[in-house]
Formats: sequence, structure tokens, C-alpha cells
Amino acid sequence: MSKYPVNNPIDDTDLDEAVAALTREKIKAALDQVIDREASARLKIYQDTCVRCGLCASACHSYLSRDRDPRFAPVSKVKDTLWRLVRERENVTPADLREMAQIAYLECGTCRRCSQYCPFGIDIAHLMLTVRRVCHLLGLVPKYLQDTTDSHSATGNQMWIHQDEWIDTALWQEEDACDELAGARVPMEREGADIMYSVIAPEPKILAQLMGNMAVVMKAANLDWTYPDTDGWDNSNMAMYSGDFEVMGRIARKHWDTAMRLGVKRVVMGECGHAFRGAMYDGPRWLGFKQPPLPLVHAIEFYWDLLESGKVTIAKKFDTPVTVQDPCNTVRGQGLGGKLRDVINAMCSDFRDMNPNLEHNYCCNAGGGQINCGPPGKITRMTSARIKAEQLAATGAEICITPCHNCHSGIEDVVGHYDLKMKTKFLIDIMAECIQLPGAGNEGAED
Repeated sequence: MSKYPVNNPIDDTDLDEAVAALTREKIKAALDQVIDREASARLKIYQDTCVRCGLCASACHSYLSRDRDPRFAPVSKVKDTLWRLVRERENVTPADLREMAQIAYLECGTCRRCSQYCPFGIDIAHLMLTVRRVCHLLGLVPKYLQDTTDSHSATGNQMWIHQDEWIDTALWQEEDACDELAGARVPMEREGADIMYSVIAPEPKILAQLMGNMAVVMKAANLDWTYPDTDGWDNSNMAMYSGDFEVMGRIARKHWDTAMRLGVKRVVMGECGHAFRGAMYDGPRWLGFKQPPLPLVHAIEFYWDLLESGKVTIAKKFDTPVTVQDPCNTVRGQGLGGKLRDVINAMCSDFRDMNPNLEHNYCCNAGGGQINCGPPGKITRMTSARIKAEQLAATGAEICITPCHNCHSGIEDVVGHYDLKMKTKFLIDIMAECIQLPGAGNEGAED
């Protein structure tokens, strides 16, 4: 038993089996690789800069949701994981690592809210991802998250979707889109198109209507776009969060190679925050790119441009009271909170913002790979979500707009666990319902 026990260890047989197979030699080899070769300079700077002041604590939702239990403060999480790995690398035991894995994967969502409050700007999420990198090299990845990474490696997407299933789903959604708007298409393999639209695998797997809705919007805006019919269509990258940076790089390279093969002018990313981060930053940097090879636009900015340019107009406003969850990687990480609210206010007549909001909003407790840790980790996630539930309830909204797949699933879990009277919607759900469709007349159109 470690001298730093975690609270309520999760039941995960994969972690237990990996711990049983660990040796001091394996542990040392992993630590030498990560600490001395991969993370060395940046890690050294952060280690020497952090004064353990604890100002990051009040920024953390898992700390606040547990009545300020000091074990869940970001500084404590780093102290009990990475700083121990650095200081005590010769004496770290398999039991220690089992507990560090739970802290790194489930008690920190790498949302980076805490870094905004660090007086030295230390990227605490980077430190926790460094712990995950060590855990990956030792096979200490939660079962369900590892399964997602294995799917990326084996099939090129995170949902074990085969190529024929992807194509069939696209054709099916073209039929549904044509029922809404004549001539709506779901084009595939259109070389030289202006846009390659890139989705996350849960869309064809369980939320295929989002693909049909996008086809309607694309037709209404008269845009030249395409999907690939090969691997590279899935923009998600959960290997980034499991610590398997080799697979993370393969996913990013396949995505960009596919866009380059099609000769498109830009990639428009669907409503997902972690996918945007993987394709824009983490994946390209691991590959040694200075920047992505083509312009990349997130759905939030894409919708904003459609409305701002007049390519689509609003025919009727969505009148149910709504609030919005700010995705960490597109609002805190990319600064799209203002444009997100512009889009919502253009489409919705009763918007009730959260407090705090924008880059100060609390994480959904699903991102950073947390929700992909599956049922064993759900109670831990929901315990960390108490402050998010209180924040949602205070808005009085009936709909929470979630422009990110992880946020969508995470908020659904929070709503169910805390019995909130609320539902979730993506931006594209509301846009497809509210925009003016060609040939539908102008009755009720917004000025």
C-alpha cells in the first residue's frame, strides 16, 4: 500500500493486471525515457518554478466539488504524482503507480483552468499528461480508454467503424437531408473541394443526424465541400489523452494526409474540442510540424462566419431558454467564447449565460479522456461535477448547448446524475432548425 492512498480506488481489472506485471526495471526505463529524454527542459523549468503556493486550488472543480479536500487541489495532484516520480524514481512501487494512474486519468481532466490562476503560468495539464505518458509506457491505462486508443490504431477511428459502415451512414444521411432540403448532398471524395468537413466518430456511430443536419446547412450556404471515403475522416484523437503519443501522431498524420490528398483548401472541424486540439496542436507538434499544413477552422468559427457573411440567415429563433457549456479546448484554449455567444444570440431568443463563463467556466468533467475511462470512473467524475451541476441549475435554462461531443456526453451525465430538468443540444441541431432554407419563403425571417 502506498503512503499516499487515493480516495475510493476504481475497480479496473486492466490496471490491476498491469500493476502485477510491473518490475523495477520496467518502471525505471519508462521514467528515464519520459523524464530525461521527452519532457526534460520543460519539466525542469516547471519543477523549479512551482513554489507550491496552492493558488491553483480554488480553480479546480474536483477540489471545489469535494468541499475543498486538499488532496484534490492541482498542486497536490502534481505533488503526489509527477514530483514523486522525479524525486523518488528509484523507489516508486507498482502500487504507487496504480494510484498515480487514477489521479492522472480521472481526478484531473487537463482542462487548464488551474493554469489561469497560477502566478507563474505553469501548465499543470502538461504535467499531468506527462504522468499519463509514463502510465501508458507501463500499460497502466484504464480499460475503456485503452480500448478507444486500440480502435484508433486498428481502424483509424475511435468507434471501431469499418469503411463500408462509414460510407453507408453518409449515404443514409444524404437521403434524410434531401427530405429536409431538395438537392442536399453528402459528397465524398470530391477532389479540389473548398472544404473537407471532418467529424468525430460518435457521429456516424450514434449521432448520425448531425451529419444530415450539416448537409442541410452546407446546401443552404451553397458551399463546396466533401468527406473522404477513406481513413482520415475521424478527427478525434483519444490517444493524445491515453499517453500513446505514437498513435496520436499516426492519427494526426492520416487526417492531414487525407486532406492534402483531396486537395481541399481548408478543413472545417466538427463540434469537438479535444479533436480540434489534437489536429491543431498536439498531433502536429509531435510530428515536428511548425503548423498544420492547411487552414483549420472549428465549427464555432465556421457557423459564426456563415452568419456574419450572410451565407445563411435565421428564419425563426429558437425560443426555449438555453445556456451554453464552454468547451475547454476551444474557449479557454482558442478564445472562441465571444463568437460562440454571437452564434447563440443570433439563433436563440432566451440565452442565459453561466456564472462564471467563457474561459473561466468549469469543465464538463468528461474531457481530457475522463469519460472514455468508462463505467468504473463514472462515480468519480460525477462527484467532481457537483459544482457544475449547481452552475447549470442556477441558469434556469431548459437546454444546455454543448458545442463539443465530450461536453455533450458529460453534461448529459451530470443532468442525469443530479436530476436536473435540462436537455442538451449541439449548435448544428439548432442551426438546421432555424435557418432560412432556399425555396421555403421568407416568412418570419430575422432582419
